[in-house]
Amino acid sequence: MATYLNLRNLFWILFYLSISISWIALFTQISANNLIDLPRALWQGLCLSAQEVDYLSLWKMWLLMAAAMMLPSFVPALRCFLDLSHANASTPRDAVAMVMGYGAIWALAAAMGAGLQQILAQKALLSPLGASLSTLLTSVLFGVAGAYQFSHLKAACLAKCRMPLTFFLQRWTKGPTRAFKMGTELGVICFGCCWALMLLAFVGGTMNLLWMGAATLFMSLEKLPQLGKFTTKPMGILLLGASAYTILNQLWP
Repeated sequence: MATYLNLRNLFWILFYLSISISWIALFTQISANNLIDLPRALWQGLCLSAQEVDYLSLWKMWLLMAAAMMLPSFVPALRCFLDLSHANASTPRDAVAMVMGYGAIWALAAAMGAGLQQILAQKALLSPLGASLSTLLTSVLFGVAGAYQFSHLKAACLAKCRMPLTFFLQRWTKGPTRAFKMGTELGVICFGCCWALMLLAFVGGTMNLLWMGAATLFMSLEKLPQLGKFTTKPMGILLLGASAYTILNQLWP
């Protein structure tokens, strides 16, 4: 039992350390200060605009964003998973496998985000910091994100995120292989919750730490069973209003 508790504590230390390193790395990238011992060429490459940088470097930036923003929202499901250890149903090794499965989905999502950013930048629709230069693009991004807050798919994904115990009981099989698969399923569900909000990175700027922090906080709160249900639709109204305001302000400044 003592060995298990030590492994569980080590797991959480490494998990939160990963989140911290991701945020430090993003801050390093954006501030161009060499805060951690990583090759300067990597950060110089990441800080270039998407028109200049190679796709792989841009994907690395999106990987950091995904780790920094999405791992915190995964905590309730992970905690629930490890709590099942009291019934001898899970282990820290299984939890590592589940995080890897979850991370694999967000690595794919990061690849799509990097590709989209490169395309938009090549069409001169984004600034070097990844923020929209087009009123129409900004309005569309706000509108898509706002409308999606009211969709049945969003509601279905949020319901599973807010009730991880039900998710595990419906799919449970012991072992790291099954844990990895559950992690990928949770990653897909989480992506279903958050993809439209993540697109707002092109409004706030993909290198805007303030936007990243605000989005991380909202997406984490939205998945809480008691508080989250009071945030989803009001945010949808706010985003739809922002979409309308953006267009009207352009037409009648």
